[in-house]
Formats: sequence, structure tokens, C-alpha cells
Amino acid sequence: MATTTTKVQPVNEVKDPVTTSNTGLNKPQTKLIIGALVVTAILMVYLLMSQEAMQPVLLLLGLLLGYTLFHARFGFTSAFRRLASVGNGQALRAHMLMLGVAVTLFAPILAFGVSFFGTGATGYVSPVGVSVLLGAFMFGIGMQLGGGCASGTLYAVGGGRTVMLITLLFFIVGSTIGAAHLPFWTDETPSMEAFSLATSTGLGYGGAWVVSIVLFGLIAWITLVIERKRKAPKMAPIPTTTGWKRIFRGSWPLFAAAIALAVLNALTLMTRGQPWGITSAFALWGSKVANFMGIDVASWGYWQGANAQALEASIFADSTTVLNLGVILGAFIASAAGGLFKFSKLTKGNVSAAIIGGLFMGYGARLAFGCNIGAYFGGIASFSLHGYVWGILALAGTFVALYLRPLFGLSVPKSKDSFC
Repeated sequence: MATTTTKVQPVNEVKDPVTTSNTGLNKPQTKLIIGALVVTAILMVYLLMSQEAMQPVLLLLGLLLGYTLFHARFGFTSAFRRLASVGNGQALRAHMLMLGVAVTLFAPILAFGVSFFGTGATGYVSPVGVSVLLGAFMFGIGMQLGGGCASGTLYAVGGGRTVMLITLLFFIVGSTIGAAHLPFWTDETPSMEAFSLATSTGLGYGGAWVVSIVLFGLIAWITLVIERKRKAPKMAPIPTTTGWKRIFRGSWPLFAAAIALAVLNALTLMTRGQPWGITSAFALWGSKVANFMGIDVASWGYWQGANAQALEASIFADSTTVLNLGVILGAFIASAAGGLFKFSKLTKGNVSAAIIGGLFMGYGARLAFGCNIGAYFGGIASFSLHGYVWGILALAGTFVALYLRPLFGLSVPKSKDSFC
């Protein structure tokens, strides 16, 4: 009997009010673009006048990150889900390309401590313990319910997906609770020392780079084997344009976005001395609100030592906050340029999933020392073992979430609610 194969909605194609339809491109939303540029200009001037010199640069990098994420619909959540559900690994191979370029750029930067503002450069290398295992697993479940990862939540908010505002709100709540509980997980549960392929093995950054490239190639090959074995459906193209116009309108190739994100992450590392991160700002925002409400946030172990200054200072002095604002604005400009900005509908199911998913992601990110950006992307690019462990446990959480999504009316694998 002949069998038919249905094309899977690709990572960089999501049929909802925010994205372009399959019939063509929309006209640019000029008024929204102008408004976004005015807001960006005001924020840029404020940062130039009141903050350190690196903050305006980080805002620009955030804009470019958000712009790239939106145009390519570069997915972390959907990449994991499609591999787990139907065996499609095209997006995960784009991850491997992104990571390959990232380690190539990160290796000399970290080896020589190169930076633009004299801060030095250090990667995200964290311990592996119960907190990372549990946190990454929770995050894997949360991003599949919440409809997006950390970066996906930000650029989906910029793109107008209303439900992602709810995900973001509870992401902040979960991250704040996680910050309050983090000392227990780090001090009272088993954990090994932080392990770097470069500095903990004697390989150096050159040897660690070789090992990393081999691992990325192996993972890419495994995804091809899985695709052949499961006869995975292919990703269908989405409308775009050609030539220089493609910079502003239509879909970007995943491989181009992978390279761009890796380069932008390296520039972020050289600008602020740390790789791109997202969720530490959520803990800061939530803690400031809790402090305003009379909760003694300063007594939490999380806000002792080096973090204490951030709690006292303006949020605009926080480099991660500035990056996050840039991502939202960049995605907003990209969506408006494509004529795609439109608020989406809320349902009881996607709101419930957004609340639970946001809480799981926020709490999980704190326990796991980061999210899909800080732990997975930044950790692996920094040659940290915890980045690989994060990816494995988040994928395990994805498998569990496949059974939970239908309870909230979310489809598998073609989700109208996943924008990451």
C-alpha cells in the first residue's frame, strides 16, 4: 500500500497572524516602523547620556539579534520538538553550524581575553549537578508549553504574539522564585565542579575546538540517520524575495541566520566580556518588583556578593536588560517591515500553557545557570560541559511535553503556538 508524507511546518514557518501567509508578502507597516525607530533613538540617546559606553553598543547588538531571529524564525523550541516528534533534524543541524562558527570565534577571544572596553572576556562555564539536570529538564517542558524559549519569547513579543506576553510575565515570576531558591539547589544538592573542555582537560582552546567540531559533526550525522530511519518529512519553504530586498522582507535561510547569530554572540562577548544571555534580567526585573512590594529581596543568597550592585542600580545599567530590549525592538522592526505585526488571539488552552510554561522556564533557567541562549548556546560556545548536558536534558523534557501539549489544545508537531 502506498503511503503519503505530509510536509512538516518548518521551524522558520509558523502559520499565525504574526507571520507571513503562504500566498505572498505583506506591505510594510510604515507607521509602526517609524514609531519603533523613534523609541530606539530615544533609548539610545538615554543610554549614551546616562550609562556606560558599552550599553548603546549592546542595544545595537540586541536589535540585530532580534532582527535576525525574526527574519529566519530561527527556532530552538520547534527544532527540538520536530526532532523528537517526527525526526526532522534540519533546524538542529543549523544549531550545529551556529555552534561551530561560535566556538571558532570564541576560542581566540577566550584564550586571549580580547574585549572592546577592557573588561576581559570570560565564557559561561558552570557546574553540572542536580540543579542543572532538573532545571534543563523543566525548561525543556516549559518551552514546549509556553510556545517559545527565552529568545523566542522575546522576539515573539516583538512580533505581536499576545500569548507570549503572558509567557514572558510568568517567565519573570518563575525566574524570580528560582533566584530565591537557587542557594538551596547549589549548596544542598550534589554537584561536580565546573568543567571546561579547554581548561579542565589540558587540551587548550585549540584542542577543545577540534573536539567540539567533531561533536557537532557527529550530532549532525545522527540527525541525518534519524531522518532516514523515520522517513521524516521535509521543511517547506516560505515566501521571501530576492537580492538586497531580502534583508528587509521575507524569510532568511537558516544557515545564514546561524552564522549571523554566532558572529553577534562573539561581538557581545567582546563588548561586555560575557556571551549573550537573557534570563538573568528576568530575575532582576522580578526581584525589583518584589522589593518594591516590600519583600526583602536583598537578603536572598542570589543577590549577595557581585549581584548586589545590580539590584541597587537602574535596570538600564544591566547589560542583559539592554540586550533584551534590543531583541524586542529588533523583532518589532523586522515584523513591521514585513507587514506582519498583528496581535494574535488568546484561548483558554494557550493561556494556561503559557502560564505553566513560563513558570517552568523561569525556574528551570535559574537552576540550570541559563536558558537555550545562556546555557545551551553560550555554554557550548564557551566549551562548558554543562551546555551539552543542558541540551540533552532539555530534549528529554521535550519528549515529555509532546504528551502534554494536546491537553492544552497545542498540536504536535505543527504548532500554531510555537514561535521559537
